[in-house]
Order: sequence, then structure tokens, then C-alpha cells
Amino acid sequence: MNYIETKINGLIFKKTSEKDIPIILEFIKKIATYEKMLDQVMATEEKLRESIFQNNRAHALLIEFNNKIIGYIIYFFNFSTFIGRAGLYLEDIYIEPEYRGNGLGKEAFETLIHIAKEEKCERMEWVCLDWNEPSLKFYKSIGARQMNDWIIHRLDKNVIDKIDREGI
Repeated sequence: MNYIETKINGLIFKKTSEKDIPIILEFIKKIATYEKMLDQVMATEEKLRESIFQNNRAHALLIEFNNKIIGYIIYFFNFSTFIGRAGLYLEDIYIEPEYRGNGLGKEAFETLIHIAKEEKCERMEWVCLDWNEPSLKFYKSIGARQMNDWIIHRLDKNVIDKIDREGI
């Protein structure tokens, strides 16, 4: 099946193909603009083609409502050594502003939970910017809990390259 139907008439989540790369990149730029991080987008159509469709590093769904693409979801699977199972990691979910607040986000999460269950994932994780009150409120309303005792660490490409050249 190339799409997942939902309880809301006219709403479907479509599996993507390489022909969808331009719209995926467009939505990446839209979420980056919303998050005030557009200057940090380094994704290109070629990088997305390689990462999503050639190397299967992530999965992308397009959100279609009444025959119009209104958003997207990017997710991948991680692994918990404590649980001994994969988890679903939600990288991005974006719905056009004019379509928010009417249950589409809940349907998106239910779709992701269905995928997680199919893949035998025992947890689902994501991050949210601390100023994004509408999203934080929504996540709390569906039962998500903040993991305040865990601090995210990141090595960016420049640091990875430096350590690769020079060691730690």
C-alpha cells in the first residue's frame, strides 16, 4: 500500500518516491523557517535522494488533505539497548498553518504509532524547541512526557571532520 487512510475524510498519508523530493525539500525549508533556522538547511535534492531513497536512512510521508499536499513527516528507526528493540524517531512533522488545530496532527501521530507498532517499536521519541508552546501543549495532551534528565549532545560535520583528521 502506498498510502495510509485515516478517520478524517480526505486525509491520507502517502509514502514518497524520488519524484517527491522537491516537495520534501520545500517542506524542510518551511519547517526551518518556522523554527527560525532556515540558514542552517544544507539539504539538497541529491542529499535527500541518497539518504532517503538510496540508503534508506529515513522515511518520508506526505500529508494530503482533500487532494492537496499540506505537510510532511520524516522519521527513522533508532535502537534502545535497554529495551532491546527499535524505536521510531520522529525527525520532522509539518502541517501548513491554515490546516492546524483540526485534528490532523493527532491523525499524524496515530499513523506514526501504527507504523511503530507494525515495526515492533516499543517507544517513540522526538525533540521540540523549548519556545514552541503550541507543539509542547499538543505533545503533553497526547501523553508524551519531557525527558528533562537527558541532555542532547551533538557533533556537527565540522567537528566530525576535524576529529577524523586529527583524532580526539
